[in-house]
Amino acid sequence: MGTAALLALKPQNSHPLSRYCFGAVFSFPNPVNEKAARVVAAGVVALSVLAIATGWRWLLIVLALGFAARVASGPRFSPLGLLATRVIAPRLGPAKLVPGPPKRFAQAIGLTFSTTAAVLAFAGAPTAAWIVTGALAAAAFLESAFGLCLGCQAFALLMRAGVIPQAVCEECANIWARPVTD
Repeated sequence: MGTAALLALKPQNSHPLSRYCFGAVFSFPNPVNEKAARVVAAGVVALSVLAIATGWRWLLIVLALGFAARVASGPRFSPLGLLATRVIAPRLGPAKLVPGPPKRFAQAIGLTFSTTAAVLAFAGAPTAAWIVTGALAAAAFLESAFGLCLGCQAFALLMRAGVIPQAVCEECANIWARPVTD
């Protein structure tokens, strides 16, 4: 499926007030610009490493809130997401569009890791918190540097196992229909 076909997947709301409705506000983009996702991942790496290096537990809350915002509505309410989609990614050349559901799933895993790290840090288990944060940083680094999204890989495995229905991401379910591109 090419770029034009992926753009056709984007939901169209024709009502003038639709952007103010709950469903429109709390929706995740589909497709997603892979370049913007990798920039967000670089930001997660930077915040995670900074938190570990300084011991600033409050940064774990910032990370968790950022992931929560991105899970709920994509980059719309995430400062890091907005910076990536509106400032940095457009300067990296044409968008490389990929299906949104696996990226949302990956953001949910990031939310789980960052929330776990924050709870551990404030519950008196800082070593465990920094280990979880390090794992988050490692996964985000793989996404940022190499385009290897571990959450997306888990999404694909869960689809193959039938845990996630194919209807959630038709593009993901039919990988053989995609043309080979750069």
